Amino acid sequence: MNIKTDHTIDFIRSVFNSKDFIPLHVPIFNGNEKKYLLDTIDSTFVSSVGAYVDKFESLMASITQTNKAVAVVNGTAALQVALRLAGVKPNTEVITQALTFVATANAIAYNNAHPIFLDVDLDTMGLSAIAVENFLEEFGEMREDGCYNKKTQRKITACVPMHTFGFPVHLNELISICSKWEIPIVEDAAESLGSTYKEKHTGSFGKLGVFSFNGNKIVTCGGGGAIVTNDTALGEKGKYLTTTAKIPHPYEYVHDELGHNYRMPNLNAALACAQLEQLNTFLNNKRQLAKEYFTFFEKQGILFRTETPDTKANYWLMCVQLENKEERDQFLKSTNDNKVMTRPIWQLMFRLPMYAHCQKDEQKNALFLEDRIVNVPSSVRK
Repeated sequence: MNIKTDHTIDFIRSVFNSKDFIPLHVPIFNGNEKKYLLDTIDSTFVSSVGAYVDKFESLMASITQTNKAVAVVNGTAALQVALRLAGVKPNTEVITQALTFVATANAIAYNNAHPIFLDVDLDTMGLSAIAVENFLEEFGEMREDGCYNKKTQRKITACVPMHTFGFPVHLNELISICSKWEIPIVEDAAESLGSTYKEKHTGSFGKLGVFSFNGNKIVTCGGGGAIVTNDTALGEKGKYLTTTAKIPHPYEYVHDELGHNYRMPNLNAALACAQLEQLNTFLNNKRQLAKEYFTFFEKQGILFRTETPDTKANYWLMCVQLENKEERDQFLKSTNDNKVMTRPIWQLMFRLPMYAHCQKDEQKNALFLEDRIVNVPSSVRK
């Protein structure tokens, strides 16, 4: 173990005040979680209908400053349905990034569509507007009904930027390019609850945005997701599709199209509401941790990744950038051997067997980051 890693382990133990195993990110329940959960049990409305589902949707619309929020079972389901709502159909294509969690690509595949993997920006680690523009200039072709890929002859029906670890992508540039080519944006904001770009919440810029409330997210309800949109009619359609596409009726079961049983149970919504009430506290707590990390790693000569100008990141999973893959691997082994949990960034999607055939660009920045980025413990401190 080299001196840098040794000092890092000691520092992380000191900031979390623990000599035991230090996980990457764990939830903290300091608010009304138990009270609201008991409320749901007492009410007997523990499944997909209940006051807390309505409250959760209202809170999410308010936080993101959107017109409609739809509660669903998880972030992957949210993205799958959001893509369907945006117009993604079988045998069409969706532009996204290869440097992402597998759920981004899976949600595209669940719609029987094809991902196109483009490069990320070094500063945000999210989808690069320059890469999108270069791809469309080379392969894009405008027809009467939208943009097509000249190489595959398939229609490009959406663009999905993912706000990596809560760092917003360069949205203005991306919106400008996608607007020119008539490609709707669906934001994968699963990791960026509480993050803003030019003082507007992530998820509110695209045609739709999606969030995750998995156990490791900044706000959790065990498992859960949300779709948000400023198009109220589209949001209502999302609610309809995620609740089995059932036409309202006092007692008859009438379903007029293929829907999904992706409803968030009231129990989970109760937990989510209690967590959302503490979001600002969590954000401030994590920003303080990020400042301490930045100061420490700067002295060690290690780059700690911070937010870009005009953005405010939620610092969901904090990360460092090491010199090369060898240093990355040594850092990962030493920290994990000493019960301080660290993780590399994800394998690039085109390395996975089910996506190896997908069209991609050079991936220069994504390959650079894949070899160097490591997440460090990022939990809200008690």
